[in-house]
Amino acid sequence: MEDYSSKQVAENLDEPPNSRLFLVTSRSVSEDAIREGFSVFGDIQGVWVVKDKQTKESKGVSYVKFSKSSQACLAMEEMHGKVLLEGTKPIKVFIAQSRSSGRHRDVEDEELTRIFVMIPKTFSEEDLKDTFKEYGDIEYCVIIKNKFTGESKGLGYVRYYKPSQAALAIENCDRAYRAILAEPRSRTTAADGEYPGGGARADHMTGDPMNPYPFPMDPGNYQVTDYRSSDVITRCLMVSSRATITQEQIYALFDIIPGMDYCELQRDPYGLSKGHAVIRYNNLGSAVYAKEKLNGFEYPPGNRLVVTHIDDGEDRTSPVGRMAMQFVAAQMMSTVWNGPSSSQMLKNTTAFPAVSAVPRIQTDVSLPSLKKLAPPDSKSKERLFVVFSPSPLPLDVLEDVFCRYGSLIEVHLVPGRKVGYMKYADKQCADEAMAALHGRVVNGVRMKVMLADPPREESHKRPRTY
Repeated sequence: MEDYSSKQVAENLDEPPNSRLFLVTSRSVSEDAIREGFSVFGDIQGVWVVKDKQTKESKGVSYVKFSKSSQACLAMEEMHGKVLLEGTKPIKVFIAQSRSSGRHRDVEDEELTRIFVMIPKTFSEEDLKDTFKEYGDIEYCVIIKNKFTGESKGLGYVRYYKPSQAALAIENCDRAYRAILAEPRSRTTAADGEYPGGGARADHMTGDPMNPYPFPMDPGNYQVTDYRSSDVITRCLMVSSRATITQEQIYALFDIIPGMDYCELQRDPYGLSKGHAVIRYNNLGSAVYAKEKLNGFEYPPGNRLVVTHIDDGEDRTSPVGRMAMQFVAAQMMSTVWNGPSSSQMLKNTTAFPAVSAVPRIQTDVSLPSLKKLAPPDSKSKERLFVVFSPSPLPLDVLEDVFCRYGSLIEVHLVPGRKVGYMKYADKQCADEAMAALHGRVVNGVRMKVMLADPPREESHKRPRTY
C-alpha cells in the first residue's frame, strides 16, 4: 500500500471540487521540490508523495492540494510537461479524481471547461458571452430554449478554452448565476435524460434560432431520399460525418458549388457537434450536383462524407412540378456522368467547377517538408507519447505528420485506446516534433504530445490481473 510523507492532511481533500492535482514524476523528486515548483500558482494546503510501504522510497506519484480550483487548473496548464529538477523527466500533471468517485481515471481537460448557469430569460447568447468573457476566451455559448415555443428557459452553457478560465468564472461570477461545472455527456445523469439544473432531457432540448425551416433540425426527423428510388429530389441536403468536422470546413467544401444559400452544422443542447450539417442551395441543379460529387468524398482524408437529399417542406404534389424536378435531375446526372463534352447544360445555368482536391493533411500548424523515415533497425533515442481527442488518426496520416521533423523510426497506436507512440532515432528531432505539435489539431483531431516514460526494466514480480 501507499504511505504519505506529509502528515498535514486537509480536512476535506475534495473541497472545493477539482482543487487537487495528481502528479507523475521521477522518483528522485522530493516533496520540497514539488512545493517550491507549484507554490507560485496559489495557496498549497498539502503535498503528498506516495511511497512504497516496505522501502519507504517514492513511487514517482504525488498529490498537491490547492485552496482554489482555479489555482489547481492553472498549475496543471502551466506545469504539465515541464521539468522540476535538472536531470529528471518532464512531469505529468492532471486534476485528481474525487476520492468518492467510482471512476478509475483522472479528470480530463474537456470535463473542466464547460459551465452551467442560470440566467435571466431576456438574455441573448451575446449577452451571455459579454457577461462571462471577462474570465477568459469563450469557445461558445448556448441558451437552453423550449423546443415548442423557442423561448429561453433561463438556463445556459458557457464553454471556455481552458479549465482555469471556467474555474475563475465559477469562483468570481455573480452568485445569482449559480455557476457550476456542467455534467459531462458520458455521465449517468445525462444518459438518463437529466441535466445539472434538474428536469428531463426532452424538456431542455433547444429550438435552433438559426433554423429557417418549419421543422426541427434532427436527422431522425428527415425523410432521407435518393433520386434513383424516389421522386423526391430537393434543394436541401443532409451531410453526415463520423469524424470531427467544423462549420468552416463544411462551408468551404460545399461553397465550391455555386448557389449555396444556407449551411449549418447541427449541435446538441451542449453545443457539441452531432456529426450532421444541413446545406440548402437556391436551385435543384446545384443540390443534385453537390450530392453526386460529394457523397462518399473523403474529407478530412480517411473520413467518407454521406450526403443525402432531405425534405425541405415544399409542396411537390403537382405533376408539373414533379416533371420539372425530374427534368432538372436528368440534366444534371447527364452532366455528372458524361461530362460537359457529351451533354448540354441547362440554359442560363453557370457551369459548375470541379471539386478541388482537399489537402491530405489539414492542420493549424505550419508543417516542414516531408523527410524520409529512419531505417527500421535504428536505435531509438527518444519516444513521444500522444493522446488523441476525440479519436486516433490513421497510421499513414500520423507518419506523414511526425516524419517531417526527421529521424522517425515508426508509429505505434495502442489498440482500443486513444493513445500512441512515436519512436525517433534522434532526440532533437523528437523534441522539435513535440514543441510544434503539442495541443495542435490535425484533420479535426487534437493531439497532446509529451515525452514517453522510458521502457520499464523486466520485473520478476507477478503481473497484476486487474
